Amino acid sequence: MTTPYSSGTPTPRLLHHQVDGPLSGSPLVLGPSLGTSLAVWDGQVAGLAREHRVVRWDLPGHGGTPGGLLAAGDGVPEVAAHVLRLADALGIDRFAYAGISLGGAVGAWLAVHHPDRIRSLALVCSSARFGEPQAWRERAALVRAEGIEPVVEGAAGRWFTPDFAAGTTARAVLADLRTVEPEAYAGLCDALAAHDLRGELARITAPTLVVAGRDDPATPVAHSRELADTIPGSTLVELPGASHLAGVERPEPVRAALLSHFATGTAPVTDDAARHAAGLAVRRTVLGDAHVDRAVAGTTPFTAVFQDFITRYAWGEVWTRPGLDRRTRRCLTLTAMVALGHHEELAMHLRAALGSGDLTPEDVQEVLLQAAVYCGVPAANAAFAAADRILAEIADAAESPRPAETTHPAKEQ
Repeated sequence: MTTPYSSGTPTPRLLHHQVDGPLSGSPLVLGPSLGTSLAVWDGQVAGLAREHRVVRWDLPGHGGTPGGLLAAGDGVPEVAAHVLRLADALGIDRFAYAGISLGGAVGAWLAVHHPDRIRSLALVCSSARFGEPQAWRERAALVRAEGIEPVVEGAAGRWFTPDFAAGTTARAVLADLRTVEPEAYAGLCDALAAHDLRGELARITAPTLVVAGRDDPATPVAHSRELADTIPGSTLVELPGASHLAGVERPEPVRAALLSHFATGTAPVTDDAARHAAGLAVRRTVLGDAHVDRAVAGTTPFTAVFQDFITRYAWGEVWTRPGLDRRTRRCLTLTAMVALGHHEELAMHLRAALGSGDLTPEDVQEVLLQAAVYCGVPAANAAFAAADRILAEIADAAESPRPAETTHPAKEQ
């Protein structure tokens, strides 16, 4: 379900926002980067909205939020207050939060100053301090004097790697930047100039994921490492081939990292029934609803105990742990299946990983090459053959869907 809201009636002082996903889903608020609208999350929202009530919002002067919502002298705390006001209006008390760059700074500030509201946190290409304040003040002065176009001219080089910057997706994001109100943009530059949360990061108690683009010149990897090193118990994911808007340039691994983090950033699971429920949810995310439905439908009195066991233990305790993102767990699982010669299980996990978009054919190729070195060429040969067959099946299915395959419920994981 998608529900649009605007900053018009009946709540004229709210940030413009959009809500996706079931009303009963766990609330997840997504904050944008300076110069982008809530559309910057388009690559992740469909996946996140399967289990979460996802709320995306626009910065003042961006998208549908009027620039007048940012008063002179407002900083990150005032923007964060608008986010809390929005959550209150939607009846949301505690929520998970992910933010890109400035949006991440808003989330970090909330996690420090309102820890009772933030259930878990993800900071994407963000920082505790965004460089020297003078550079931001100079950019603010430039925009006030000449408008937004001088910023657009340099944005592609800050936001994207060179090859990606020439594509249609990058051009669409830059077109969005051209619609930003100059005075609001300049005011937010001043807010970034004043922002410095370095001395307070250790106060963050929410489970935190930090995502960095290794080719990001705006918030270099060192900024993300500082966040991860200082925030207690946080996890760092570094993405090669990604610049500042990593979620636009590499949507699949960012989505996978967020899904994994927010699936585990909840209250600890303390009983078997809760483990089963958590396990079933992540099992559906990893293997797909159709696969799990077939396994459940095919359960017999004899196999029921095994189905309950793998749902609670494999999926409810291991796959839901926060230490590794879901993409990494998929790679490790494929390697284990190759090493042990579990060809049916290998095919099942290959099909799920490729079908979900968590792994690309190129990713699988790299995993199997690595396995060839450490598991042996014969094992990798069989794995390449299986992967090649599955890729052909996926290509055929895209043109003409095939009948459902016959499965063996006791083996379905």
